Amino acid sequence: MTRRRAVIIPSVLLSLSLGAVAVATPAVGDTAHEPPTSVSVSRASTPGQHAESVVAAIERSAHTLKSTSPEGSLRDLNALGRMVKNAKLVGLGEATHGSQDFFRMKHRVFRYLVEEKGFRSFSLELPWSSGVRLNDYVLDGKGNLKDIAREEFQGSYRIWNNQDYIDLIEWMRDYNLKHPHDPVRFMGNDMGYAGPELYERVVDQVSREYPQLLERVTELYRGLPPTTDAGTYYAQYLQLPLAERKERAERTRKVYELLRKQRPAPGADTQDHTWTVQHARAIHQMAEGFSFDITDEAQIPEMMKYRDQVMAENVAWWHKDTGDRVLLSAHNTHVSYDSFDVRYPKTQGAFLRDAFGTDYLSVGFSFYKGSFAAFGTDDDVMRTYSVGAAKPGTNEHTLDRARQEDYILDMRTVPNPVRTWLDKERVTWNIGAGWPDPTQYTTALGQAHDVLIHLHDVEATKHLGTPRP
Repeated sequence: MTRRRAVIIPSVLLSLSLGAVAVATPAVGDTAHEPPTSVSVSRASTPGQHAESVVAAIERSAHTLKSTSPEGSLRDLNALGRMVKNAKLVGLGEATHGSQDFFRMKHRVFRYLVEEKGFRSFSLELPWSSGVRLNDYVLDGKGNLKDIAREEFQGSYRIWNNQDYIDLIEWMRDYNLKHPHDPVRFMGNDMGYAGPELYERVVDQVSREYPQLLERVTELYRGLPPTTDAGTYYAQYLQLPLAERKERAERTRKVYELLRKQRPAPGADTQDHTWTVQHARAIHQMAEGFSFDITDEAQIPEMMKYRDQVMAENVAWWHKDTGDRVLLSAHNTHVSYDSFDVRYPKTQGAFLRDAFGTDYLSVGFSFYKGSFAAFGTDDDVMRTYSVGAAKPGTNEHTLDRARQEDYILDMRTVPNPVRTWLDKERVTWNIGAGWPDPTQYTTALGQAHDVLIHLHDVEATKHLGTPRP
């Protein structure tokens, strides 16, 4: 997969946290935007008999979706259940970071996987420490959800502060009230922030179980826990000199290595130790991720590779510790096997496939036209944008010619004409956290995902936070 006309601005690195680099573009007054122009197109997407055979084969293979609403019947998702089979992890992407139809469909799919396939964890592209707070709410009702969302969904992550995710998390809490002995769980797998409660949990456990290490750990963590809101903290963190960020990463590494070598005392709860080590690991992941030289364009791909590796490792750890089958929610770029973007040399999906083989399933989203919430790449203000119909020669134009408006397509089992078409690289929608984006993205869908969910028209999510960080 490729991209064109990329301009990286290190000062807006946080946009990378949600699958997009904010790019230098002139200020725009209109929130409408033209779809990507077509590139050299293969015969499979040009008018004629071959193109018609591809569309006809898609129609025969597609399974119609009746709704994206999480409410009501889920019978039309039985086809997806057959595609999932016994997979332990399912990565479910999104073609924008701000369309309610993707978020509602994720809620719907998770509800189906919980009720019909035994899944018990929802994992989001969100910092580990934020996930810890949300999991406490989902499991035990600890805290106020709107307060947690306002405090944790900040900076680039504020795009998650929308009604659709609030509805999903509330559903998880309601499910647990009805199933207290078989709960669902929420996890954040990302490295963009480590909240003060994470440091507190590590230090508290050390003081109880390893008091001889308390002075050392306290000293290594000195000055590191956040004392401001999350958005301010990591904006200021990236302004620190590179040498200081590297020194902080070395300190967090020492704590992690120190705790990893410890053994629980006789009679102690081994789970407490396991989770303490993981919390220390998450703290180090943030510090290590932000120790890359973000002024060096060559370092950006290395940082993003590290980030995707971290997200995959955290999901793998969670699955091993809880035994849960996990629905992993992220941008198409992250759940895919082959990146849409050269800034992502290896994706979370590729790392998970290496670790789990066919026990990991990648499900991508596509859409023909619609709207989404995003940060303005010139001013970082959240607003709603729209894009018109995908143009001829793009993946979405051909996909939308099928008679089904919304559908699921198992790309592993389609007839040869479709398989050949899916294996060719074409222009595609790949909208992240920032817009407008002058980059033209291309992908071969069949190389990126196992399954595709195509939606004809999408609408922007309802953002609940402030327009600015």
